[in-house]
Amino acid sequence: MKIIQHIGEYFILMGRVFRRPDRWGMFFRQYMKEVEKQGLQSLPIVIIISIFIGAILTIQAKINTENPLLPTYTTGLLTRETLLLEFSSTILCLILAGKVGSNIASEIGTMRITEQIDAMEIMGVNSANYLIAPKVVAFITMMPFLVIISIAIGLVGGWGVGAFTDIITVADYVTGIQYAFNPYYVTYGLIKSVVFAFIITTLSSYYGYNARGGALEVGIASTNAVVNSNILILFSDLILTKVLL
Repeated sequence: MKIIQHIGEYFILMGRVFRRPDRWGMFFRQYMKEVEKQGLQSLPIVIIISIFIGAILTIQAKINTENPLLPTYTTGLLTRETLLLEFSSTILCLILAGKVGSNIASEIGTMRITEQIDAMEIMGVNSANYLIAPKVVAFITMMPFLVIISIAIGLVGGWGVGAFTDIITVADYVTGIQYAFNPYYVTYGLIKSVVFAFIITTLSSYYGYNARGGALEVGIASTNAVVNSNILILFSDLILTKVLL
């Protein structure tokens, strides 16, 4: 079956990726470039999405908890739990799979079809380790920071609803986000984000590295990388939720 072939080729590629780098200095230079490209350049979209989602969650939670039997802090509580448990880890990674994943697949795919990777192999360079390992390590180390920033910005977005509208008071919102806080939920979200970052980078690299043909095939590889990363992220989310919670 073709899926078994893909799984086998993926693990063979990962075996080449996670070998000891030939030159550590070159690895760290590439690593710092990828931190800037995959992590810092993702900050604007993380901030914009998080602040609006935090505000939207607060408004929706308030509308759907208009019940005199429910405490007034329920809105803040629901916003906090949604951000901690799902949005800032899973949904954010699904969004970044489109940005980071497609970028990695198209970059490596272009290098493959222009025979730059073949040239590296002829010179005796472990192209898989040189090209892919810095991307994987960089995004794994940056993803927890992006998640923490997303949570904080999302909560600020909800606070803005209380501060600038009459939908909810700031006092009720702040009480809600402080009520019965479980620090483990932050750990849970960070663990998921690291796993999802690994999935995005390695799967996208696999599709880009194995691209063949021309520009059309690079586009197909990029699409396959994003679609399959999203599917695997959702499947992993189900497993991790069952195991960790």
